[in-house]
Amino acid sequence: MSKTESATKTTPSLTMHAQYIKDLSFENPRASSVFTQQTGQPDVEVSVNVGASLLEDNRYEILLNLNAKANVNTEPLFLIELSYGGIASLNDIPENDKNAFVMIEGPRLLFPFARATIATVTREGGFLPLNLQPIDFVAVFKANLKARQKESK
Repeated sequence: MSKTESATKTTPSLTMHAQYIKDLSFENPRASSVFTQQTGQPDVEVSVNVGASLLEDNRYEILLNLNAKANVNTEPLFLIELSYGGIASLNDIPENDKNAFVMIEGPRLLFPFARATIATVTREGGFLPLNLQPIDFVAVFKANLKARQKESK
């Protein structure tokens, strides 16, 4: 490759144009008793799902769905469901790499903001902020691929 060819070739990238809360739900079913009675350490269960849809040309809507449920013994403490979205475009990504790029890099860019939203909502709900641990979106992508392959068999 000549110098002029390499100078005109651009690096593959994903550009996030907008981010937003698409859907948010927080439930505190035992609000009055949870703050007046002593409870034990909560057991928190978190689930993650990623979705994307093509809007036009190389623009995608990417959705990061995070659900967290906290229980003490078998009693629910709180439930939070967040669908955090972004509009992104792809630049110079080979066709066969687009799906992986959207489903890994897109949620990786959205996650810090979704994480902050969950921490804020749980704090405003009267609990300690729920600080989610970083998520390996490569592993999530691979697990979704395996699940799709099993469904198609």
